[in-house]
Amino acid sequence: MPFTPDPAIFYDTAGDADDPTVVLIAGGGAQLIAWHVDLVARLVERGLHVVRMDNRDVGLSARFGGPDDIDGGYGLEEMGDDVVRVLDDLGLDAAHLVGHSMGGMMAQMAAIRHPERVRSLGLLSTIPGRDTRYVLHDERPELMRAPLRYSRGEITAGAAAFASATAGQRYPLDVEWNAWAAGEAFDRGYFPEGFSRQWSALLRAPERLEALRALDVPALVFHGRDDDVLHWNAAVDMAAALRGAELQVHPGMGHFIAPELWPELVGGIVRAVTAGESCA
Repeated sequence: MPFTPDPAIFYDTAGDADDPTVVLIAGGGAQLIAWHVDLVARLVERGLHVVRMDNRDVGLSARFGGPDDIDGGYGLEEMGDDVVRVLDDLGLDAAHLVGHSMGGMMAQMAAIRHPERVRSLGLLSTIPGRDTRYVLHDERPELMRAPLRYSRGEITAGAAAFASATAGQRYPLDVEWNAWAAGEAFDRGYFPEGFSRQWSALLRAPERLEALRALDVPALVFHGRDDDVLHWNAAVDMAAALRGAELQVHPGMGHFIAPELWPELVGGIVRAVTAGESCA
């Protein structure tokens, strides 16, 4: 069931609202459909109420500029607050947050700024700051100017080609699903400049590792040993900072989480949720 709180952050839900709520927060430029419906179904089968949200500036959520605007004037702090605003709209005192990449940074910020609203954390393929030991990509200059725009066909072909290029990895991406998801994202809302505005927010994001040490919240920290975007050093450091966190570093996994690893992911999320609920 879809909802749109004011100002507009679009989200949908699955499962029984009386079950513990897990909010899934996607990475940079990604829409809520990046969370595969089969993964959502597995979480619901384990007794969880699942919320997926479109982050600001993507999908059906509010946009903070036009086609040539690469800075929306907001920071990671406001993006973390968006998660809490979704909880407010749902009438929830607290929930469990699971974020991938940028979504994990948003989850960290929500927990740091609103610790009473977060019962557990799932930090997937993410980092607590811009330490050079963590960041493996360049400065992404293409995100610092108005983006080129492509047709739907070009977008889906590009997504399929990207997925095909991973064929030699231990966990290759699903070419058909990635092409479908790219087309679906195009149809839901094609605003590539939104990712540039999110990127501008990330460039001025505060360092978070020391603040994580002050949290008393169960956590799953999940990362790929072969991630070529964000180094697994970050996972080790975050797990050490979060007392009692479960750390999973998977050989052969890149930046994205393969379906073959969903059982380990779901199990870790459920364990963190169970621990968080016992402390509520």
